[in-house]
Order: sequence, then C-alpha cells, then structure tokens
Amino acid sequence: MRLRPGQHLRRQSDIRDVRQQGKRVDCRAFTVWSLARPGGAALPRACFVASTQAVGKAILRNRAKRRLRELFRRRQGLLPAPCDLLLVARSQVNSWPYAELDRAFAEACARMAPAPGPKTP
Repeated sequence: MRLRPGQHLRRQSDIRDVRQQGKRVDCRAFTVWSLARPGGAALPRACFVASTQAVGKAILRNRAKRRLRELFRRRQGLLPAPCDLLLVARSQVNSWPYAELDRAFAEACARMAPAPGPKTP
C-alpha cells in the first residue's frame, strides 16, 4: 500500500509546528517528533529528513529516507492517529538492519501514545 498524497507533511509551517510543539522520541538511528492533530484527518501525516551533515551524500540520504518511509508505511497503524510526524535520519540509519529499525520505530510509537486518563466509574 502506497502513502496517499494527503499523508505527506509538506508545508513549512506544519513542519515547524511539529518541531516546536511536538513530542520528541530519540532512537539511536533516527529521531521522531510527533504532534497530535485534534479534529484533523484520520490519516497520520509524515515528513522525512536526511541531511548531508548527518547522513552523507545523496545516495545515502535517499536510502535513509526510503527506509524511514517504509517504516512509517508499515507501522502507521501503531500511531496515535491523527498526528503529524517528523522523522529525522541519523548516520546509523543505513547501517542498522531493517528489523532493528522496525523494532526501534515500534518502541517510539509506543512512547508517543498519550498516557491513559483516569477511569470513570
């Protein structure tokens, strides 16, 4: 299943809001910023960033973004929808096995979920 066009976080103002107001979860290979969108669309949206300084040349940056996109595509059911995500690649993202990245993303999704509120009788 492909990512739908509405799932790409493109506007600079939206990306800035996620970075400034969102919750940050660090993995060793990448960082995830998440921001809940109350009343927004049902699908989560994401932006994938791989800088030259952190990842390297274009081939490595493109590979890093492909790997992060695939993580998001496969695991979007774990996300607290609706939300906006910013996934920032680090240098280790290309050297880790995919299974390890998948496990790290699943743990990050679990840490992003809001804490359950008090139960009412």
